[in-house]
Amino acid sequence: MKAGVKYLAWLLAAAFVFAGCSSETQSAKPEASTEAEPAGSGSPAADSGLQQAISQYREYAIGETDSLIVETEKFVKAVKDGDIDTAKKLYAPTRMYYERIEPIAEALGDLDPNIDARENDVEEAEWRGFHRIEKGLWAENKTAGYEDYADRLLNDVKSLRALMETVDVDASLLVTGAVELLNEVSSSKVTGEEERYSHTDLYDFAANVEGAKKIYELLRPELESRDADLSREIAGKFDALEERLNRYKSGDGYVSYLELKDEDTRALSQALDALAEPLSMMGKALGV
Repeated sequence: MKAGVKYLAWLLAAAFVFAGCSSETQSAKPEASTEAEPAGSGSPAADSGLQQAISQYREYAIGETDSLIVETEKFVKAVKDGDIDTAKKLYAPTRMYYERIEPIAEALGDLDPNIDARENDVEEAEWRGFHRIEKGLWAENKTAGYEDYADRLLNDVKSLRALMETVDVDASLLVTGAVELLNEVSSSKVTGEEERYSHTDLYDFAANVEGAKKIYELLRPELESRDADLSREIAGKFDALEERLNRYKSGDGYVSYLELKDEDTRALSQALDALAEPLSMMGKALGV
């Protein structure tokens, strides 16, 4: 989580340094280059296509956050009412709204650890959010003593929504965000480490994949105009991963991660890796 923030910060810094170097190089040239510019983000048509995708993603992220608030309110009410069965039922589906848009949350300072930190990710005194309550519900089988954590979670989710209006979304954030979502799956979801008490990891897995696919779908028209083969490969790999993941659906949700065998997690990992490789090439193809 914190690694995602550091990575985005590094990208921004690198982009700034590159821009400065480029400016100096151009000012030293006595004449403007007469070479034709390659098709890329400098093209007005390309810029228009990417800007449309950025605008659409912002609307998508805000919509997911609005739904996150609504569902978190229900979850918090169940916790505060002492209704442990309802709280457990709402926990994983509620988190999916957050997991789909996690790259933006990671770009907003401490909100990601406040909402999504796992045990030992932060100091014990600072640990709060979904996973703190998860431990109470499943490891301790109680809601008593977690009312304040529930209130703070709802406040943090509302703060996320307020800051969503201010975050600077660009094409680079979209591309790296899609890759980061798959990294999230690879580093914690597919290993069963994310939901160590509830074992609802497959909900998070599915939501991260859905968030990455949404970014790809928004960028797809522009990508197809530049590298149709790569776009088709990514689409096919998404289909294969989703087909594999759907095998573990149960009603409107997913089976417990404890039900998966070694061959199941291995197959999921292989499908994930097969998608990650072409998806990581999307940025270069788009020139961002």
